[in-house]
Amino acid sequence: MSYCLNPTCPHPENLAHSQRCESCGSQLLLRDRYRVVEPLGQGGFGATFLANDQSLPGEPCCVIKQLRPSGTAPHILQMARELFEREAKTLGKIGNHPQIPRLLDYFEEQEQFYLVQEYISGATLQQEVKQNGVYSEVGVKQFLSEIMPLLQYIHELKVIHRDIKPANLIRRAQDARMVLIDFGAVKNQVSQGAAGQSGHTALTAYAIGTPGFAPPEQMAMRPVYASDIYAVGVTCIYLLTGKTPKDLEYNPTTGEMMWEQMVHVSQHLTNVLRKMLEVSVRSRYQSAADVLRALDIEPYLESLSKGLLVKSDNTVKEQPINRREDSAVLYHHPTHISSPNTSASVAQVAAAIRARRAKAAEAAALQAEATQQGSAIGKSTTLSNSNGSQTQHSKVERKLDTQGLLTAYMKGRRDFAQHNLNLLNLPGTDLSGTNFHSAQLQKTNFQGANLHNSDFGKASLTKANLRDANLSKAYFNHADLEGADLRGADLSYAYLSNANLRGANLCGANLTGAKVGDEQLALAKTNWMTVRPNGKRGLL
Repeated sequence: MSYCLNPTCPHPENLAHSQRCESCGSQLLLRDRYRVVEPLGQGGFGATFLANDQSLPGEPCCVIKQLRPSGTAPHILQMARELFEREAKTLGKIGNHPQIPRLLDYFEEQEQFYLVQEYISGATLQQEVKQNGVYSEVGVKQFLSEIMPLLQYIHELKVIHRDIKPANLIRRAQDARMVLIDFGAVKNQVSQGAAGQSGHTALTAYAIGTPGFAPPEQMAMRPVYASDIYAVGVTCIYLLTGKTPKDLEYNPTTGEMMWEQMVHVSQHLTNVLRKMLEVSVRSRYQSAADVLRALDIEPYLESLSKGLLVKSDNTVKEQPINRREDSAVLYHHPTHISSPNTSASVAQVAAAIRARRAKAAEAAALQAEATQQGSAIGKSTTLSNSNGSQTQHSKVERKLDTQGLLTAYMKGRRDFAQHNLNLLNLPGTDLSGTNFHSAQLQKTNFQGANLHNSDFGKASLTKANLRDANLSKAYFNHADLEGADLRGADLSYAYLSNANLRGANLCGANLTGAKVGDEQLALAKTNWMTVRPNGKRGLL
């Protein structure tokens, strides 16, 4: 089919090789090379179409975006031209990124403005949720770990997207990577002026973003980098609930979205999302790096001991905290963290927690070597507080045997983060949706086990037996899978970024849609039965 781009054409559909529109007489071959096949969507700034570039061998697909001014007055055309040129310049500047469509061409023809971009084949997040249902916590963590580095990239180039939402995020079919599209509402510079500043141009007012996904300061024409972070937060709520902002209730006093009772996620992720969705821009994360830092340092605080290093006045003290409150302490106990610089305070807590974890791991290893027993391994940490006295902490159980783990799981426990689970024998068991973050799982036997949607982030799985296991949508960010047996395992849509796959046996494994790099797979063993991320079989 050939599709007519005349906005006023009453019947734009034509035969495939027509030269002119049978209805309005418009020429169908745009710029003598692009034949429009079908419309893809329409928004406030214009419409997008799927087209074939007939000037290239194979006539590859591309996307044509037509900016349609709302009138022909000179000032409206000038505004449209500015908007068009701004998007083209932005795409030219940031388009050299694997998660952003490349700009192929741009031109003006008969007072219509056209951008030609790389075609991204795949489903939007909006389509994914409608077809497959809502995301789990692991799925949202995977999404954040993909989108936040991309956001950091465009912000470092002084670009604010201003229209992040599920419909503008496509999971590319070829490699399952998240791609951000539609930079028509971008702002190229951040204005930190006073709230009462004047002089907003018609162009600024024309590109405001999507209500509900755009935070208050953006709706007031004062977007900042944190505005995109708010939009990502709203997108996360959509992924968890399937509800758009217009379907949710808001606190009439504060304007806050009321979402927490509708999701079932850990306190850690709740706190991160809560801070991303702060109505007050000053209370929100100020950068994508802050979000990534919070996701990295805060997880699974319940697995740490009952004390947490916190800042009070100008000294660092050890203060006991109720375990039910410790997940919220970084953000909701101002008496504990008094620094006005949130990211600096978080970084200090991060360093303290990392040091604490390292010391705990060392103590556990020494005690395990001394006892050479597989019973409970504990740690006892003694720290000096500001007056020089000693504070003794109770032991924290770190090791479970096979029966202990299965009994705990049957009783509803799903958090085994940082536990020593080496050498356990768990073939064929159902442990789906389990948190094994930073756990020791060396030589553990999971053959044929159901580990769907489980979190193995930073876990040690060296020489583990995962043969024929269900690991679909599992999370392996920074996991160590060296020498692991993954023959016949289902790793479809698993998140394997930064995982160590050296010597891992992936013969016959299904990696359809998995997020994993070619350089990682080159270190693993594969055969002609291995299903690659693009869904095709063969050696990698």
